Amino acid sequence: MAATHLLRSSLFLQNPNPNTTLKPHHHTFKPTTIKSTISSEPNTPTPPPISKHRRPADESIRQEAHRRHDNSSKNTFSAKYVPFNSDPNSEESYSLDEVVYRSRSGGLLDVQHDIEALKEFDGAYWKSLFDSRVGKTTWPYGSGVWSKKEWVLPEIDSDDIVSAFEGNSNMFWAERFGKQFLGMNDLWVKHCGISHTGSFKDLGMTVLVSQVNRLRKMGKPVYGVGCASTGDTSAALSAYCASAGIPSIVFLPANKISMAQLVQPIANGAFVLSLDTDFDGCMQLVREVTAELPIYLANSLNSLRLEGQKTAAIEILQQFDWEVPDWVIVPGGNLGNIYAFYKGFHMCKELGLVDRIPRLVCAQAANANPLYLYYKSGWKDFSSVKAKTTFASAIQIGDPVSIDRAVYALKNCDGIVEEATEEELMDAMAQADSTGMFICPHTGVALTALHKLRKSGVISPTERTVVVSTAHGLKFTQSKIDYHSKVIPDMACSLANLPVNVKADFGSVMDVLKKYLESKDSRQ
Repeated sequence: MAATHLLRSSLFLQNPNPNTTLKPHHHTFKPTTIKSTISSEPNTPTPPPISKHRRPADESIRQEAHRRHDNSSKNTFSAKYVPFNSDPNSEESYSLDEVVYRSRSGGLLDVQHDIEALKEFDGAYWKSLFDSRVGKTTWPYGSGVWSKKEWVLPEIDSDDIVSAFEGNSNMFWAERFGKQFLGMNDLWVKHCGISHTGSFKDLGMTVLVSQVNRLRKMGKPVYGVGCASTGDTSAALSAYCASAGIPSIVFLPANKISMAQLVQPIANGAFVLSLDTDFDGCMQLVREVTAELPIYLANSLNSLRLEGQKTAAIEILQQFDWEVPDWVIVPGGNLGNIYAFYKGFHMCKELGLVDRIPRLVCAQAANANPLYLYYKSGWKDFSSVKAKTTFASAIQIGDPVSIDRAVYALKNCDGIVEEATEEELMDAMAQADSTGMFICPHTGVALTALHKLRKSGVISPTERTVVVSTAHGLKFTQSKIDYHSKVIPDMACSLANLPVNVKADFGSVMDVLKKYLESKDSRQ
């Protein structure tokens, strides 16, 4: 990373508002020309001196941010709701401070940023600004989401932000897995599950709950936040609401999520409703309830969450020093995430940070595969399905809310949809775990898709590929226990690793260990 020391310049940390210190230039970024983006005109405000002392002992990082905000000019960036994929001539739009989830025609909404205002600053500027904030504790820019605040919720006050410094998740080089099972040397796993509540849902929930916090401070009638969930959404919602002191209401399908997922909203004080239905039934109920009561809807029907989730795509580019991978594979259930990744990549291209976007693959469980069936029909015949039970419980969704968003994203990046059977996804999970990972079943779905695309030759061995891991494996320990115990009906569990019962004496232990060592290839 040739320019890392320059990109982390505290100039940007001290004054994150570009309009106060920098003039836009439109040229190719080179480490030696970084100073060319700093205005030398005499009437341009100069950046504050770099402080070598910590803030006063009685001042929190939030108070410090508030003080700095008061001393800087307000930025001119803005965003609004518009109908998703609407006619460019449409005048329908809504303030982000309105409580609205659908367009007048009943369609989805999207958050539209003032791209022309953002374009006043070139790609080199944005890369430098975003890179300068990585790994800091400056509120709120230490978060992987809020380090891109100008592209997420540009008008929110830092005082209103509810953050756990989420994001900045590990990019794992899957060296052994790629080499041993796929013949690849440039395979990466983006561990979005290494986050505050153990899933990528934190990225979107920090944005949504922050906006709710803002609305409540404005006196809007928002008494709580509600969601339907297969587990991870409720965990994220309850944690962020608890942090802000906002009531959270969770609709869960009874007996269809892991205990590790169920305990999270309970522990965080959410009001949990366990309903005798599946996710789609919960989703229908929460939409009806939020239409009647002053409860803010937190599911991905609400496009605010996607603004946070798109930052994972930007983060992938950052971690590759702004080089674009060839493929990104994302598990898909309600299908907001595949669109969020597309939006993040597309925004980077549109604003000059990169010159292309990767091809996306959406991976579905065969037991809940409406998008896959639609794709295989040539995008001619979409029908929802009755989702069957799958170990990838978070994507056990047969009537996805964001189907239109997903199709739009895939069509615009020459994307692909693949599926994984229960045995395929569990074997893939076991394979990955055997090489040092500890992944969730949903990541097993994505890895199965990669296996199939490598076997068919669609993805070549030298192409840089990123598999998005959406949740932490520790949330799904029971599925791993069942697999390695070989108790899953109609599944061979061919990679099960059972404990060996041995008598507690030296000779017996030595005999077993000798056989074990002889069975292993010393070159592995």
